[in-house]
Amino acid sequence: MATEMDELIEQLKTTSVSLDNTTTTLLCEISATKDPKLFDKHELADCFLRLTQCEDTTVRREAAKCIAEITKSEVQRKKFTKRDIIAAFLECLRHVPAADGSMELPIQICRALGNICYLNDEARDLILELQGDAVLLRLLDIAEIEDVANAPQFIKVRGGLLSNYLLGGEGLAKRAMELGIMQQLQRIVDTGADNVEKHEDLLLNTLPLLSILTENVADLNFESQLNIKLSRILAASTNPDLAEMCLELLHYQAESDEVKLLLAKDGLCETIYNLLEKYKTLASTSEARALMKLACELIVLILTGDESMHYLYTTPLLKNMVDWLDSTDIDLLTTGVLALGNFARTDSHCIYFVEQQTMKKLLQVLAKNNGVKDDVRLQHALLSALRNLVIPKPNKNAVIQAGLVQTILPMLEIHQPPVVFKLLGTLRMTVDGQEKLALELLKNKTLIEQLVHWSKSSDYAGVTGESLRLMAWLIKHAYLNKIAYALPRKGDAPAEQIADKIPLAHDYDRSSLSEFLANEGTVEAMVSMLTAQHLVMQNEALIALCILSVVYLSKPTEAEQAQRLQDELIKCNVGAKLAELITKSSDSMTKEIVENLENCINLLKTADKLVAHLDQHNINELLKSIPILTEYCTL
Repeated sequence: MATEMDELIEQLKTTSVSLDNTTTTLLCEISATKDPKLFDKHELADCFLRLTQCEDTTVRREAAKCIAEITKSEVQRKKFTKRDIIAAFLECLRHVPAADGSMELPIQICRALGNICYLNDEARDLILELQGDAVLLRLLDIAEIEDVANAPQFIKVRGGLLSNYLLGGEGLAKRAMELGIMQQLQRIVDTGADNVEKHEDLLLNTLPLLSILTENVADLNFESQLNIKLSRILAASTNPDLAEMCLELLHYQAESDEVKLLLAKDGLCETIYNLLEKYKTLASTSEARALMKLACELIVLILTGDESMHYLYTTPLLKNMVDWLDSTDIDLLTTGVLALGNFARTDSHCIYFVEQQTMKKLLQVLAKNNGVKDDVRLQHALLSALRNLVIPKPNKNAVIQAGLVQTILPMLEIHQPPVVFKLLGTLRMTVDGQEKLALELLKNKTLIEQLVHWSKSSDYAGVTGESLRLMAWLIKHAYLNKIAYALPRKGDAPAEQIADKIPLAHDYDRSSLSEFLANEGTVEAMVSMLTAQHLVMQNEALIALCILSVVYLSKPTEAEQAQRLQDELIKCNVGAKLAELITKSSDSMTKEIVENLENCINLLKTADKLVAHLDQHNINELLKSIPILTEYCTL
């Protein structure tokens, strides 16, 4: 085969262009090759340059066809990157359509030039130097094609040529924008949207140009009308490739909250819902499933906008998403949960979902999917939604009574960081203000041991932080109301007199806190939290340590536990941690944190051992360096 090709090329080089069919025949035989690499060793550019300048249209067409085949090889692509060849092709394209209306020659030139441009910045630069970008873009203005038989092929190769050129990067894309490509594409999309079935090929070969521009021009925002038309094309099309293009473009555009609202009002979410309901049983291939997921994700994305969410809350989409909680399709089920989680971003919506029993449906779904082997994405979505529902105070008791805690505690066996993060956050929101629940959870050895483990060993910062915060919240919400009036405030008696204000031991049950402290690492966790990165966590640690101090250090009735706590605090080097907290965070401390810091230190000083320990770390002097305290003193 290689020898035969070598002979054909030698004949072509030695044959002068004649009026007989010799040249055309040779070109046809060469272009029929199936292996472009057979051309790699040959120098063909000069020979074909001569042929592209021939007056015979047939020879030029076959030469261009040959070049299109030859330049499928990277080696020849570089060899044909010559100014004269590209200039000759551009000159021909300037006169499209030709007087006779035939599109055969332009088709082959588009193929050849498109292949030369493929992954070839040098060729693209030559086109730009020759102002050929304007010539290429003019091809988009050709709407009526007399050569009906070749119209589909021209539309296809026109799109391919422009795609390969524009893939050259941001500079070429922006230049095309300056030349008005968006207006041209808008006109084509308008035409296609009027009759999607008739203009399917036109759209399939035009929308990729919008994708390329989107990828290369930062923050490219389409005109509202273009987004609407893409939505209409999606609704009307039965072609999965076309649907995928529309979805991807709308996905990018819907990053803007303004576009989210536009698409919501245009009914896109309902359109997608109807399409998914219609085709859900056909999503048996990986490609169909990927398309289905893309459509689902767009619904959720649109719901992340505040205005679009509020608008869609008043539409049938809300009920549709609730209905999907009964779906056996994992993607539709997950989308329904994610959608409801986004709707549950206001207290009124959350309260409505509890009143309408939507919360119970979510719990039922979670109860069936709370195991180690269940779908992580669904678990994450369910916990996110339930976390939102439990935030409003009127909802807490109802959600707890419905079995939220019992349903999610088995998920402690799951060690996927995103799920763990949401699990801990959900529990933390649930115990807010719920003294009875907090007391129960402090006694849950499995929970506390796991929290201590995650607080030390997780590579996921969010899990570490939530583990610490949940422990601090359990202490706070279980005991703060019991001992709050015993906490000193600015101007109160000195530390040695604070003990007189502490309530008697029998005033409340300490067993929950004692069981919590019996778990190794709990005190260390609260002490380590003093130097957390975030001020809110530092404050929560101070409150937890204040409560521990009030409960155990200030009364002789708990002498054994008090001794253990003192020893544990010293072992954890609480003085060093407090010193580090003051040194690193004093400039940013709020009044609340400073008061809690003073409370904590004063309460620790009710224990003799801790007085000496704190003195070793110069805590009294460090307190004087806190700017907000200095301001109080100099008023």
